[in-house]
Amino acid sequence: MRRVSPALPPGRWLGLLGGGQLGRMFCMAAQSLGYRVCVLDPGADSPAGSIAERHLKAGYLDDAALDELARTCRAATTEFENVPARALERLARDIAVAPAGASVAIAQDRVDEKAFVRRAGIEVAPYAVVRDEADLRAADPALFPAILKAARLGYDGKGQARVADAASALEAFRAFGGVPCVLEKRLALAKEVSVVVARGFDGVASAWPLAENEHRGGILAVSTVPARVDEALAARATEATLAIVAALDYVGVLCVEFFVLEDGRLVVNEMAPRPHNSGHYTIDACVTSQFEQQARVMAGLPLGATRQHSPAVMLNLLGDVWYGDRDAPSEPDWTRVLRHPQAKLHLYGKTEARRGRKMGHVTVLGETAAECASVAATIERDLGIAT
Repeated sequence: MRRVSPALPPGRWLGLLGGGQLGRMFCMAAQSLGYRVCVLDPGADSPAGSIAERHLKAGYLDDAALDELARTCRAATTEFENVPARALERLARDIAVAPAGASVAIAQDRVDEKAFVRRAGIEVAPYAVVRDEADLRAADPALFPAILKAARLGYDGKGQARVADAASALEAFRAFGGVPCVLEKRLALAKEVSVVVARGFDGVASAWPLAENEHRGGILAVSTVPARVDEALAARATEATLAIVAALDYVGVLCVEFFVLEDGRLVVNEMAPRPHNSGHYTIDACVTSQFEQQARVMAGLPLGATRQHSPAVMLNLLGDVWYGDRDAPSEPDWTRVLRHPQAKLHLYGKTEARRGRKMGHVTVLGETAAECASVAATIERDLGIAT
């Protein structure tokens, strides 16, 4: 893997594929370190493209745009997992790229991802690969009730269906268009948690504290950090995450989501080869944010400390907050958030609020986890967030 050596001095360019809010926060962190950012994204008005020093408005596989990005930048990264791995592989001929296309390709396909995690010796939920209707008809009845998940392009609950039996699974498979899927047994869950880790080109890795996550409608709603679990479980999740990044020879920032089962077992749900929604708290609650760490890795700088200095609760702000019980959106009264001095508001610069669309987040800091939870609950009520 091509690496950045020596470290890039301030003023040089870092490349970014993707123009969403994760890219916007990466741009801010990279710019704080003195770097300029060139974003490649097809959108005309993207959150990252609107603040980057340069925006190449083109598709991710556009040869001319990729060549221009490579001429401009010494290193490039991605801000969402569905950037084509081929684009990363093409860039890697000329500049440092992290994560590598091969790593992203594994995370883009649930079939490959689950097989990889198993090979790494880490438990996943029982599952079957579904490539056609015959696979569903032959599925082990013990897998039901289950969740049918499209193998590719699923996120925030999209491309997933709860199925009670083979007949309902067959119906869902047809509704998905007959694309490859995994049929995953539904397990009795106690919690959902995640670990975000950064790993440099030199192989040095550092993880942030375990986050406890609550999802609503398939979308992350609340992250509480540190997670309310015992130290042994947190250590097991961190060790498993570090084992995965080592097995992938991964470079960059990666998140691994886990299910904590009622019997205390820990199984991998999925991984994201990028900064993660559940790591947003690191901006305000940790010495080094996941986005600064991403920029440090790309520039060949040493990793920063991942120590958490304050308990935190992160609330996602979806477009629903702009609507409430109205038919048309209107700007929320943000003074109801900011009257809490320990609340940190982050809005993503999106010009159109839509229900279910991630528009921003609030991180609540405090002396104790209980204090954070209390203030976060008040903010949710004030903003009309359904819990």
